[in-house]
Amino acid sequence: MSVRIEFLLVFSIYIAIGSALATMSRRFFRGDIRDYYTGGGRLSALLAFGTYAATTYSAFMMVGLVGLTYATGVGALGFELAYLAFTIFFLSTIGYRIWALSRRHNWISPSQMLGEIYGSRLLESVVSSIYLFAMLPYLAAQIQGLKSIFTYGGLGELESVVISSIIAYVWIIIAGLWSVSITDTYQGFIMLFSGLAYLMWVLLALVPSTGNSLNNIISVISESGYLGLTKFWSLQVFLAYTIPWIFFAITNPQVVVRLYIPRDESSYKKSITYFFIYGLIYTLIVVVVGLVARGLAEVGFIPRNIPRDSVTPVLLSYMNPLLGSIIAVSIVAAAVSTANSIVLAVSGSLLAIIKGGKSEGLVLARVMDAIIVSLAAIIASANIGYIVDLSVLTSVILLPLAPVTIMGVYLNKKPGPIIRYSTILSIITGVGISTYYALVYGPRRAFLEQIMGLPLSLITLISSSIILLGGYVFEKLYSR
Repeated sequence: MSVRIEFLLVFSIYIAIGSALATMSRRFFRGDIRDYYTGGGRLSALLAFGTYAATTYSAFMMVGLVGLTYATGVGALGFELAYLAFTIFFLSTIGYRIWALSRRHNWISPSQMLGEIYGSRLLESVVSSIYLFAMLPYLAAQIQGLKSIFTYGGLGELESVVISSIIAYVWIIIAGLWSVSITDTYQGFIMLFSGLAYLMWVLLALVPSTGNSLNNIISVISESGYLGLTKFWSLQVFLAYTIPWIFFAITNPQVVVRLYIPRDESSYKKSITYFFIYGLIYTLIVVVVGLVARGLAEVGFIPRNIPRDSVTPVLLSYMNPLLGSIIAVSIVAAAVSTANSIVLAVSGSLLAIIKGGKSEGLVLARVMDAIIVSLAAIIASANIGYIVDLSVLTSVILLPLAPVTIMGVYLNKKPGPIIRYSTILSIITGVGISTYYALVYGPRRAFLEQIMGLPLSLITLISSSIILLGGYVFEKLYSR
């Protein structure tokens, strides 16, 4: 069979099983707006972990991190492990507090959470607008990034955009968070086991086929400096990459909303443990593949200058078509699980004020989901390069929400007007700074640009934090 036939076969099986699971999830869906967006806070540890893991680990891992490791060495492991360590820290501290508060307040979105904590509808509207501004390019990039994978399977660009958009939307509207969480868990296990298969193939099949032993490849990688910190990983670059991601768990709406969903304390704590194990294994798999790819480049088996995001597609071309199709579909699964979670989170933020009229609210929610998916599909199909670049800055744009969230969750009483307005000002300032430099330098250059000797992400975080803390201090002095 050709690659196209085998890919379509594996892909069809993936869709059939996912759709059956999504349909089955309707038995748990109560039909109200909170259940649509948060599962009514009734998810088991397995589902809470599964949807968090699949949403967090997008196609960036199998495509982006493999390529980043291939190009920059083991420093990529330090960057990714820093993300995992801080995520577990935040989930175990502020995340637990957010979960506990959500049980009392029945939030359906992070923007609603911040609006109620600070007692400001204006803040809620500002945060919702920022989510739309920051996450729509990221969503479009997920769809656009699948083109190379579908091309491997013999499908055209238009087909890839339409198919991925339809899957993401249908698996949302069937039962909201319930269908998303169940398909996410299914896709999360596909991602993990496909990653293991990818690693085993690289180590046990690809390396021997080149006439090299694994020990030889390791020696070559070591001698070329890729097992140490390469020139790429300067302190400034490491901070530029790491700072936005270590706050990912409390700034990105698609993951913050998943703090509302575990049904009890035990489920919440177990889901964190499961996520840590999953994240550690998946990260090590991907980094080892990237390092071995670097070794194969150093011995001349593959080119040394492959573009980062093309490393996995290049390796797929050496695979048996069936195995290659399984790996390719796992990358599709990673992108789809992230995409439908983003759609649900953004529409939930925009529609958080809808709490009455079950059927009316659900109709509007599904219409909003359709609009968001359609906009992302149109942007992706237009091949607008800066949209992909802007997605790199998404985590930086959302950074001002980190100090706002941390302070808000730990406030003991409703803040006064000075804190409320300083909160809005701190967010707008931080977003404005990151957006300004994206326009001046271009998104990718701005991400790594040094401003007054500091990366843009740190400048953004410091600026917004100073304004926020200034408002807090003035509020304390004014209230005396």
